[in-house]
Amino acid sequence: MSQKALLVIDLQNDYFPEGQYPLWNTAQVLTNIQAVIAKAHAATVPVILIQHVADPAKGWAPFFNADSQGVEIHSDIQDCTPNSTVVVKRFADSFEQTQLAEILAKHQVEELLICGMMTQNCVTHTAISKAAESYKVSVIEDCCTTVDEMVHKIALNALSVRVPLIDSQQVF
Repeated sequence: MSQKALLVIDLQNDYFPEGQYPLWNTAQVLTNIQAVIAKAHAATVPVILIQHVADPAKGWAPFFNADSQGVEIHSDIQDCTPNSTVVVKRFADSFEQTQLAEILAKHQVEELLICGMMTQNCVTHTAISKAAESYKVSVIEDCCTTVDEMVHKIALNALSVRVPLIDSQQVF
């Protein structure tokens, strides 16, 4: 059996109702992700949190600015993963210019279970990253969200020809 890792991408305050860029269906997705994290912990699967921080060298950003409340990982995720590694990124691809590959190698990970925000951007770009090609990759479709349901479904449909989609009930 291959070693798995759960990647939780950009569960940050700016994507929730009080944030700068609230997404669709965040309450349900948060609940689903918390349940998957609990399953990961029970199966001793590492949970790796990915946090996007806007690059100040590129000028003003509408959200995810360093030292803002919005850039912080949602407190419910922090509470259920207090010892998880956090990978800070500046690009949609969670592997791009980060230590994610090194962290996965340290845990001898061969399989990635990906969830998070936004489906058509950071989730997709991480799942189909050139760096992800050396892993068995699946996206947990009911643990992802974006600006609205239609964009979410379009992104999942496009992704499904390259990456298997699974339901949170099928994990572990």
